[in-house]
Amino acid sequence: MSGNTERPVFSLVIPIKWGDMDAYGHVNNTVYFRLFEEARIQWLTSLSLSADGTGTGPIIITTGATFLREMGYPANVRVELLTGRAGTTSLETFYQLVDNDTQQPYAEGYAKVVWFDHETRGSTALPDELRALAAE
Repeated sequence: MSGNTERPVFSLVIPIKWGDMDAYGHVNNTVYFRLFEEARIQWLTSLSLSADGTGTGPIIITTGATFLREMGYPANVRVELLTGRAGTTSLETFYQLVDNDTQQPYAEGYAKVVWFDHETRGSTALPDELRALAAE
């Protein structure tokens, strides 16, 4: 995590699928980013904010992860989404992937979300409902 105060705002449990594993017999690192994405999209949808590529919506300008423990099949992963600081057009988001049964951590991640106007192809003001959820 960033070291700043993050605020928990959303979590969900996602089962790992057999097809999520790679030739090494563990979940491929790209799946971790898909888990972050799924939590982010479901969270925004729960706030009635669109991520459908029309009007305004979120884009990611930077992202990363720290892999703490390999993940395998079967597993139920809890994705915890936290918010950090909000800027004029952006919001820091942080993610924790945890085994829902054992509570063992799999990974930590982050993504900086910028609110984007798909018509003008530029950033636009972060919605007030996201700014209100940002860590102070």
